[in-house]
Amino acid sequence: MDICLKITEELQVQKWQVEAAVKLIDEGNTIPFISRYRKEATGALNDEQLRNLYERLQYLRNLEEKKEQVLGSIEEQGLLTDELREKILAAETMVLVEDLYRPYRPKRKTRASVAKAKGLQPLADYICEQNAQAPLLEEAAKYVQDGDNPVETAEEALQGAMDIIAESISDNADYRKDIRETTMREGVIASSAKDPEAQSVYEMYYAFEEPVKKIAGHRILALNRGEAEKMLTVKVVAPVDKILLYLEKKTILNENPYTKPVLQETIADSYDRLIAPAIEREVRNELTEKAEDGAISVFGKNLEQLLLQPPIAGKVVLGWDPAFRTGCKLAVVDATGKVLDTKVIYPTAPQNKVQEAKAELKKLIDKYKVDVISVGNGTASRESEQVIVELLKEISRPVQYIIVNEAGASVYSASKLATEEFPNFDVGQRSAASIARRLQDPLAELVKIDPKSIGVGQYQHDMNQKKLGEALSGVVEDSVNRVGVDLNTASAPLLEYISGITKTIAKNIVDYREKNGKFKNRAQLLNVAKLGPKAYEQCAGFMRISDGDNPLDATSVHPESYGAALQLLSKLGLDKNDIRVNFAKNSKNDSDNTVEKVPNSGENSSMTSKMTGISKMLSSLDKKSLAAELGIGEMTLTDIMEELKKPARDPREDMPKPILRSDVLEMKDLKPGMILKGTVRNVIDFGAFVDIGVHQDGLVHISQMTERYIKHPLEAVRLGDIVDVQVLSVDEAKKRISLTMKISAPN
Repeated sequence: MDICLKITEELQVQKWQVEAAVKLIDEGNTIPFISRYRKEATGALNDEQLRNLYERLQYLRNLEEKKEQVLGSIEEQGLLTDELREKILAAETMVLVEDLYRPYRPKRKTRASVAKAKGLQPLADYICEQNAQAPLLEEAAKYVQDGDNPVETAEEALQGAMDIIAESISDNADYRKDIRETTMREGVIASSAKDPEAQSVYEMYYAFEEPVKKIAGHRILALNRGEAEKMLTVKVVAPVDKILLYLEKKTILNENPYTKPVLQETIADSYDRLIAPAIEREVRNELTEKAEDGAISVFGKNLEQLLLQPPIAGKVVLGWDPAFRTGCKLAVVDATGKVLDTKVIYPTAPQNKVQEAKAELKKLIDKYKVDVISVGNGTASRESEQVIVELLKEISRPVQYIIVNEAGASVYSASKLATEEFPNFDVGQRSAASIARRLQDPLAELVKIDPKSIGVGQYQHDMNQKKLGEALSGVVEDSVNRVGVDLNTASAPLLEYISGITKTIAKNIVDYREKNGKFKNRAQLLNVAKLGPKAYEQCAGFMRISDGDNPLDATSVHPESYGAALQLLSKLGLDKNDIRVNFAKNSKNDSDNTVEKVPNSGENSSMTSKMTGISKMLSSLDKKSLAAELGIGEMTLTDIMEELKKPARDPREDMPKPILRSDVLEMKDLKPGMILKGTVRNVIDFGAFVDIGVHQDGLVHISQMTERYIKHPLEAVRLGDIVDVQVLSVDEAKKRISLTMKISAPN
């Protein structure tokens, strides 16, 4: 198999792109590096395309390796024919290779192998010839024998021969392939309750049927979970009559009155005992794998949106980890993420010390000039929010609050990493600090948590954990590298996700920084233990130094392109130091979302005027001829030009800003027809959950998202989106809120 050609067809790109990407991967380059800095080589394949390519490359290479093993095994047995070799080499899936290998695979003891040991293969061959002139028991009687493998009766001999034939039918790869396809095309997934009287979340599946070819992935995962919890019995109902007729046409060659009924019985036994259970397993495995792939994809997209939420920069944040009996843990964190103070207050049951809690909160807000309160959405969140809203009405400082998803905070707070980071804090204080920091910079904080523990997926605990972990790690890696990291402030867990950086090297970078002070330039990375030239090539462009020796180190321009960048600046009448003013403007704009007016005097004014027109100057250049002159590709030149227009721009700027609140709604306040603004908290196969500020996320079903037909909610919304929704219905007893994005005029 031409692997590159196969991937080319699947990805619908050019073969030279695939070949270039494979070569770069084999040379040890990471996906983020190839995507960002080798665009000319791959024709600008993006992160997602490259990861799909890498996944298929691994699968197809493993497939080719499996084929070699199978061919070698069959050849050793002296049974390899040219036709079989061609079939194996042409197989495009592991399942087909296994089907072809099945007759030659060393088998455990079976009814057929026992019959063969008794010398009944000739009788089986006789039956398959279908030329019998007398009842088969007469022929079978010839095989009755004593000895080590006795055959005591003609009936036993005939049954043994039928077992041999049944296994032979079962081992036929073509039959299995056709039966599998028929079952996938015409079969039905059916489920029933083990206890129809039991109340559970699986009640809709107590008497459930749906065609295999139509069933949605989330239903498959729900059925699997219900079966695992012993609430449901799940089976694949195949078109048995059609399959048996197919096998009879393939096996019964004439209407011989002696062999036909025996073969019909044998075919039914082969299907019921050997083929059907295996095909059912394979069909369900395939459905589960597709469902898992879909769920992992959705989880990955949700995680990406969560990681790339815009940071709330330049704010002092009070993190609030709500609880009842043990009290609410607070942590005040300054604009740089440093923990300034921690407290425990008891405004919730059973203590209900609301006034004492408010007094402590007022002291903290006044002392540290708190701007925002970040409240976890866990237990006692609603009661905590009520206290906060009352408090905000009693103080003069303009403080706002936000409910953040605290999924994973408890996992982090009890981890070795958190213990090392906050050795003098208990788990509650660490959790409060994490809740505050994930508002200030979600990416930097969330990378400390196992991606699977961040609650933005569905059925994540039921699926292949290795595949899920690898996929989510890839999402985190792509997200971190897309944003880049500040080399002088990034934590080791954040650095680990940078292209080319291992866990050991990340720790060594932090150790080097603590021993030698701030990095002044990217080249100093080569002084870090175990960080060699290859790792430097992979990581350098993603490391940022905002106040170092070389202003280009603060940008995403790779050191290998510094020469070209300097030549470009020279052509514009600028030098690298002119970047500093533009970078300073960007940093200011990013932190307060306002346009800073640089003073119109002195050297700063001169440099500002130079940089102000850079976009216009760059736009007027002939990229093709300029790229040739600078000795770089047009795509690389475009990236450099974009970076010079707005150095160190954070791609998270484009994401919707989180909604900060100062008041609260309750479910009882909601009425059908109300129009509200909310934040998409989770996207699943059948809809999206939207936070509208009432402690219970509302569901927008996929049918209520848009007037146009969509196959998946991700076509309409992404996690973190700010959307307008209208209340359809409210069920306080079941805590269910139904919303629509297809807003109609209020009555």
